[in-house]
Amino acid sequence: MTEANVTLSDAAAKRIAAIVGSDPGKSALRVSVEGGGCSGFSYKFDLVDDAADDDIVVEKNDAKVLIDSLSLVYMAGSEIDFVDNLLGQSFQIKNPNAVASCGCGTSFAI
Repeated sequence: MTEANVTLSDAAAKRIAAIVGSDPGKSALRVSVEGGGCSGFSYKFDLVDDAADDDIVVEKNDAKVLIDSLSLVYMAGSEIDFVDNLLGQSFQIKNPNAVASCGCGTSFAI
């Protein structure tokens, strides 16, 4: 099942394809939302080999991201981006549902 309301930037797609391609046996990056973090919710990133039954699949070029249906509720309309700047490299979620976020960019509130 493909869901178009979460998107990947070109930079994220390129980085995800490189990371997954360098880890034999892994086929996708799983992005999930968990309770906790300094703003209430936090994003979790894992390399996985298979999709679960309730996953939606977001694909761009050679990159595949899996998001479970519960996490999708919190991520609807988001863009997954990859940023490489003086502060370091990281995946960042541009989430229109978040009303607050922390400085690290991995924690948010709705």
